Amino acid sequence: MAGWRVGMVVGKGEIIKSILQVKSNMDSGMFLGIQKGAVEALNSSKDWFKELNKTYIKRRKIVWEIFDILGCYYNKESAGLFVWAKLPTGRSAMEYTDQLLKEKEVFMTPGSIFGKNGKDYIRASLCVSEADLNTVLQRLTGLKH
Repeated sequence: MAGWRVGMVVGKGEIIKSILQVKSNMDSGMFLGIQKGAVEALNSSKDWFKELNKTYIKRRKIVWEIFDILGCYYNKESAGLFVWAKLPTGRSAMEYTDQLLKEKEVFMTPGSIFGKNGKDYIRASLCVSEADLNTVLQRLTGLKH
């Protein structure tokens, strides 16, 4: 369910009532498919989560390799479904990602689309398949991965 948000809250009744009032003013509820997916995820075995985490760890290592090739700086301690990397000095994210797309047929998300603080960063998603990430490596290096 990457990209879809599910949240829960536990607390005193009067606090929950206030949260519900704000929530009801923001939207009319969560899509049933997301709710069912969340229930299924919560009922899944721990083995499922372990395997999923292994998948993301493999993908993260490939993304680190991609960022190393690009000369970017990133934090190996960060967590989540995205990896952010600071670009080599003197390059704007838009300029850099445009060049990657034109020269290597690789799209990276420019951090600047998330605001001015992202202008020196690019972002890679770990929701991309391992095969697609290896294709990126191949396009950047010319070597089969």
